[in-house]
Amino acid sequence: MPITANDPKRKTWLETPPDTDFPIQNIPFGVFLTRDDIITIGTRIGDYAIDLGALHQLGYFSGIELTDDIFLQDTLNDFISDGRKTWRLVRNRIADIFDNENPKLRDNNEHRKHILFTLDEVEMQLPVQVGDYTDFYSSKEHATNVGTMFRGKDNALMPNWLHIPVGYHGRSSSIIPSGINARRPWGQTLPEGATEPIFGPSKLVDFELEMAFITTDANVLGEPIPVNEAEEYIFGLVLFNDWSARDIQKWEYVPLGPFLAKNFASSISPWIVTLDALQPFKVEGPKPIMEQLPYLQYKGKKSYDINLEVYICPENGEENKISNSNFKYMYWNMAQQLAHHTINGCNVNSGDMMGSGTISGPSQDSYGSMLELTWRGEKPIKLSDGTERKFINDNDTVILKGFCKNENVRIGFGECRTKLLPAINM
Repeated sequence: MPITANDPKRKTWLETPPDTDFPIQNIPFGVFLTRDDIITIGTRIGDYAIDLGALHQLGYFSGIELTDDIFLQDTLNDFISDGRKTWRLVRNRIADIFDNENPKLRDNNEHRKHILFTLDEVEMQLPVQVGDYTDFYSSKEHATNVGTMFRGKDNALMPNWLHIPVGYHGRSSSIIPSGINARRPWGQTLPEGATEPIFGPSKLVDFELEMAFITTDANVLGEPIPVNEAEEYIFGLVLFNDWSARDIQKWEYVPLGPFLAKNFASSISPWIVTLDALQPFKVEGPKPIMEQLPYLQYKGKKSYDINLEVYICPENGEENKISNSNFKYMYWNMAQQLAHHTINGCNVNSGDMMGSGTISGPSQDSYGSMLELTWRGEKPIKLSDGTERKFINDNDTVILKGFCKNENVRIGFGECRTKLLPAINM
């Protein structure tokens, strides 16, 4: 089935800023609370949120097999379960409805009052109920940087790293949408030179620049997903800030990996951009350094050229860009991650979330964490207000942005914005 929504020549009758992340060729999916205190599934074009529940009730999806309440829910899980054919039909239809040449909704002011909202009239929600969340560790540059800091250059990568997409099971309950604050966590740490741990607020809170993909119901227990079929089960992508408490992590991660250092908060952007929308931006990924096992070998382009930016905004200050990276740097791509995740028969469900792991590029200004950007705090970053940062301070806001761009169109993710509040008094 063709993806007609992606036609770069298509124009919309909605007024949109020229540099919007959300042209008619994007059509992401999200969940929002309307001015009437109704939660609905929607999409976005320019600076308008579009109520898909109202659009469906008014008959604009006639001919597409959808249940009456498919968009009248507080998560996208059921819609995602309907599969790629339905996602594509709905995206194509939305593009037709808002096409500049289609007068059906354009000239119906009564319907428009029920369907269209300005962004200040809605409150974005978590788009899916995340049943399970896995975080990978798939950027070679990031793994090399961190390994060099703690084990030396000769032993930077662990022996398994070039053979498998390393990952761990995270905590889905603490995933929050952009705009919700995080709080500095308490935990045990082992100060430099000490022999016994102390308990207190983390002193080394860090962001991690990641993306996360959302899956549909993919397989039954016991049946792996082949690497070249994996993208059929990926609905789309969000920006992902997997907050980390580095001092807590250093003390606790041996032998079983991250725990309290990672489960206090993870932030996502609220609009899920579909893989269909990202098709024009598929690129070749890094070449394997050594031959990978057959179940991880793939055909075609599986990486995506997504520009990523990180900003720190001090309280009452201005945004300071501190990193420029790109999703295409990932050594292990999404298809390989999902294939590996299920090779043992692990079943994947609608709304499951898979974090990419910190995305770092080859240059210092493309690193995806404060741990790397300041090299464990040895090279502080100076902000425009004259203050310095080794890690994230209380009341700093961390902002992730991401977009794809070619000569025809820009497809973006908006923002993932989170303010770090001080630790709670104990």
